Amino acid sequence: MSQLEIILGIKYIYYPLLTAVGVAVNVAAIVVLSRGKCALSKCITRYLVAMAAADLLVIIVDVLLNKILASHFPLSFLHNPIVCSLRRTLLRSATDNSVWSTVLFTFDRFVAICCPVLKVHYCTEKTATLVLWTVGVLGCLNNIPWYFTFESEYTIDGASWGCQTKSSFYTSPAWSAFAWFDVILTPCVPFFLILLLNAITVRHILIASRVRKGLRGGGAGADENDPEMESRRKSIILLLSISGTFILLWMLHVLLFLYSRITNDHESTGNEDPLFIAQQTGAMLLLLSCCTNTFIYVATQAKFREELKNGTQYLFKICLPVTVLRL
Repeated sequence: MSQLEIILGIKYIYYPLLTAVGVAVNVAAIVVLSRGKCALSKCITRYLVAMAAADLLVIIVDVLLNKILASHFPLSFLHNPIVCSLRRTLLRSATDNSVWSTVLFTFDRFVAICCPVLKVHYCTEKTATLVLWTVGVLGCLNNIPWYFTFESEYTIDGASWGCQTKSSFYTSPAWSAFAWFDVILTPCVPFFLILLLNAITVRHILIASRVRKGLRGGGAGADENDPEMESRRKSIILLLSISGTFILLWMLHVLLFLYSRITNDHESTGNEDPLFIAQQTGAMLLLLSCCTNTFIYVATQAKFREELKNGTQYLFKICLPVTVLRL
């Protein structure tokens, strides 16, 4: 069996499964978090809901529309050049919002833990809403130029179909500058900001923990009996879990882009080319990042687990009688 056949077999199973799981977990996260019963502040909840909504949009646009429907229905309206360019542009906007909502959440936790004076004014539901909407709109506007980087891919009976990147995109200095600006903006700057903010936040917590231990006697159970440090510990676990998973799953995609720009090698030479395999793997890992946050909430947040369990039991009680009646 060739490498292409193996990759196609994996993608044939992976993307439908990713769609089903991604839609389910992100919808569940939005519903559970929106109820406001997870012992999280309204500010944190706003960021987590925004992250789940952005991830859901990526799953729908990229995986469902691009990877599944567009691949299986080559002559559908999805391959109209205008629609094709629109969905690819929408995909980039959704991806940017998904990435930057993670950055905004990281910055909010940095302010809440390290900047007590600024926290009073910044870490509020109103500010979170304003920041998320501002960054979301700017992200959409920033990606409008991508619509003009595509041209029709082939012609059938005089009609244009599909869309592909214009050859001038790789040779034009203007487009090259735009591409560099885009990848620096997302995800290079987010990578740097997340790593920097997390490092400062963790350092601040470790220093504060040692100081409070000294003031409280430094006993073995000092942190367990300190509500403030326990709250910070839970906050940092959630923060590092979300941002760390994001960095790991995006790493290969970023390295491949840098490799293609440095070597000017934009396309793989064939299906057996290691670059082709790396590109396919990077795309699958990147999209997997849109499904992980809900599992992180389940693993780290007891209240979230409880609310999710209650919601699942409620749905089961409703659906089971209906199923029995139909049978």
